[in-house]
Amino acid sequence: MNMEKMVNFCKNYGFIFPGSEIYGGLANTWDYGPLGARVKNNIKEAWRKKFIQERDNAYEVDAGILMHPRVWEASGHVSSFSDPLIDCKECKMRVRADNLVNDFTDSSKGDAMDDEELINFIRENKIPCPNCGKSNFTDVREFSLMFETSRGVTNDSKSTIYLRPENAQGEYVNFLNVQRTMRAKIPFSIGQIGKAFRNEITPGNFTFRTIEFEQMEFQTFCKEGTDSEIYNFYKNYGLEFYKSLGINPDNLRFHDHEKLAHYAKEACDIEYKFPFGWGEINGTHNRTDFDLSRHMEYSKVSQEYLDPETNTKYIPYVIESTCGLDRAVLAVLFDAYKEEKLENDTREVLRIHPFLAPYKVAVLPLVKKYHQDKALEVYKDLRKYFMTNYDETGSIGKRYRRNDAIGTVFCLTVDDDTLEKGVVTLRDRDTMKQVTLKLEEVKDYIEERVKF
Repeated sequence: MNMEKMVNFCKNYGFIFPGSEIYGGLANTWDYGPLGARVKNNIKEAWRKKFIQERDNAYEVDAGILMHPRVWEASGHVSSFSDPLIDCKECKMRVRADNLVNDFTDSSKGDAMDDEELINFIRENKIPCPNCGKSNFTDVREFSLMFETSRGVTNDSKSTIYLRPENAQGEYVNFLNVQRTMRAKIPFSIGQIGKAFRNEITPGNFTFRTIEFEQMEFQTFCKEGTDSEIYNFYKNYGLEFYKSLGINPDNLRFHDHEKLAHYAKEACDIEYKFPFGWGEINGTHNRTDFDLSRHMEYSKVSQEYLDPETNTKYIPYVIESTCGLDRAVLAVLFDAYKEEKLENDTREVLRIHPFLAPYKVAVLPLVKKYHQDKALEVYKDLRKYFMTNYDETGSIGKRYRRNDAIGTVFCLTVDDDTLEKGVVTLRDRDTMKQVTLKLEEVKDYIEERVKF
């Protein structure tokens, strides 16, 4: 499936809509529809289970989007959070210079180049514009990715604040609060799911790169000397998480960074093979003691941890594991979508992990006239326990196909046997096989098969 087809699929079935569509849309903003919102929330719950619930000494916070502007000075975002962009002089298209080099070389070579090296390489190799095919670019310019806004009601009292470009700082500034209130001993972790905003000049590829997005952030605070072991653990733990979502391992790979940020000791991405190529969906970084040291410097509040065993103080190292939620949704949808040829038909089926599926079961009256009342009764009972769909329009075959396409795990048919014997037919989405169950067995049967 290509990107254009995925965009249409998501719009037609209620997964993702263009943002502000009745006004002509706003470039690279997207709204999650009824089914997309369910998939997104289900991925959040899967992440919470694996990164918070099942981990030792892991705590979740929900920090504010707006933070003191000094936070972003300390983190380095105000002074250096930018992209190297160039403009095609022929068609005026704006592109990231490092991405242009990476795509041309099919490598991460551009990541290790400075601005001068990037433009020299592009000109020496006559790398073409992806839009018009000509090679006539401006010099590289750095564009800030920070979204600015103002606080205050009068011009005299206004001060600049920022929409957060990442979630991690909310975890760092709450390091002391979490450690104190949870009586946490190192190593311990702080996780957070939330919105972030970046003034992307060249967004694109559907929900892969947008100006508003959600991150699932996880920071582990540890002692220097244990950091590399913990880094390698979470590098692999992240990969296993995506596998647990049902993503084909052949479509996942590690990409170790050749060029490290000045504060980083180790860094690696997990990439998914999208139709446009490999794209980052997770980042694991050994950030050393940079973050807490900077916040201690700028806030003048000590971020040292007192080791109860040695009675010595030190600033913890931080191991970061960041999952892009919107990118995870996109990867899951691409990986799950299939078109299957049957004997006399072709069906669209979303073979999504049962836990992530928007609906766990659809209740279908075989004949509306005779079976509707009982079907509605079953539907109202089952929806107390999991997301349940009700569909009474069209032939039973067409209703099966509709629910296959949106990933509904089971279809439950109410027929004469339900009225007379209290049994129903349950059809499996993936195998299309059917089983007959007593009504009182249905809930447990489904719950056992949709757990994570």
